[in-house]
Amino acid sequence: MKKAEALKEIEGMFKFAPDWIKAVPESAAGDIWGLLKDVQLQKTAIPNKYKELIGLAVAATIKCRYCIFFHTEAAKANGATDDEIKEALLMGGATNLFSTWINGSEYDFDKFKKETLKMLGK
Repeated sequence: MKKAEALKEIEGMFKFAPDWIKAVPESAAGDIWGLLKDVQLQKTAIPNKYKELIGLAVAATIKCRYCIFFHTEAAKANGATDDEIKEALLMGGATNLFSTWINGSEYDFDKFKKETLKMLGK
C-alpha cells in the first residue's frame, strides 16, 4: 500500500492522520499502517483489551513514554480497569526482574524447562 492510500484510510478511520504517522517514510508507511490496523486495532485471536495491556507491559519495560501513554489510553478505551492496568505493569516488571536474574545467573535451561513443566502439572 502506498503512503497516500494509507493516509486516506487513517483519515477515514480517525478523521485525521497524526503527524507522527505522516512522518513515516514512504517505503514503510503502508507496512506500518497495515501492522497497526490489522494486528493492533482489529479484532484478532487476542481481545483488544488484552493486546493493549500486553503492549503497556512491554512499553513500561522498554521505558517508552509514547508507547506507555498510547497503550494506557487504548487499554482504557477497550475496557481495562485501573487495577488491570496496574497488574499488567507489575507483570511486565516481574517478567523483566526474573528474566534478568535467571539469565544473569546462567541457570541450566533444560533443568528450568523440566521444573517449569513440573510446576504446571505437566
